[in-house]
Amino acid sequence: MTQRVLSERRGSAVLVTLNAPERRNAIDQEMVDGLHRVLDELWHDDTVAALVLTGAGDKAFAAGADIAQLRERTSKDALKAINSGIFERIEEFPAPVIAAIKGFALGGGCELAIACDLRVLGESAKMGQPEVKLGIIPAAGGTYRLPRLIGLGRARELVYTGRMVAADEALRIGLANQVVPDAEVVDAALKMAEAIGDNGLLAVRGAKRALNALSRPGQENARQFESSVQAVLFDSDDKKARMDAFLQKQQKK
Repeated sequence: MTQRVLSERRGSAVLVTLNAPERRNAIDQEMVDGLHRVLDELWHDDTVAALVLTGAGDKAFAAGADIAQLRERTSKDALKAINSGIFERIEEFPAPVIAAIKGFALGGGCELAIACDLRVLGESAKMGQPEVKLGIIPAAGGTYRLPRLIGLGRARELVYTGRMVAADEALRIGLANQVVPDAEVVDAALKMAEAIGDNGLLAVRGAKRALNALSRPGQENARQFESSVQAVLFDSDDKKARMDAFLQKQQKK
């Protein structure tokens, strides 16, 4: 079986690749486990200046959670915070994490991207939180990280409507730090990582801890509330019907 998450040292940075291009890098349990493994390996490596996180192929950074697996998850699974747990570890990783995004970053893929410190988007990139279309909410950090990045008003609009944001709008509203041609996304992110690596790594890591502490008051309560709402929705008939319809539509393609 193909390894779901790959890692490769690039100078003082590490390139981490979500490796399921045939499934648009959908985030399933195996991919979550792979991310945990990579973080475990790198967590105490003080020589890492930054992680660059990207998706294999040209269609998606991560098109979202695996809907077939999500369809079977119950309220107990929601309370386990499977995806939000790994995204929180990414947010807390000692060195900065840069998302290099081509194609779709939707649902859990968008939540993964906004758990990173910085986001470099290709011109084809589209980001969004379409969970309400499936009868659930963005419950892996979307309801509290998105408002911090783009403001509460814009976050409400994106969560309530589920619409996608193109790269130029993402840059304008603060969802992206940089937009480059698709072919240059990974190189641009690695160049950003190199600029970080030119500085004092201990100082950068200290700055990340300070910025995280400043920006996350009440996050633990928000995370627990988000999971509680999702637990109710996971057992709803509407969620099951909407996900069944989605899966049937996918099978016909």
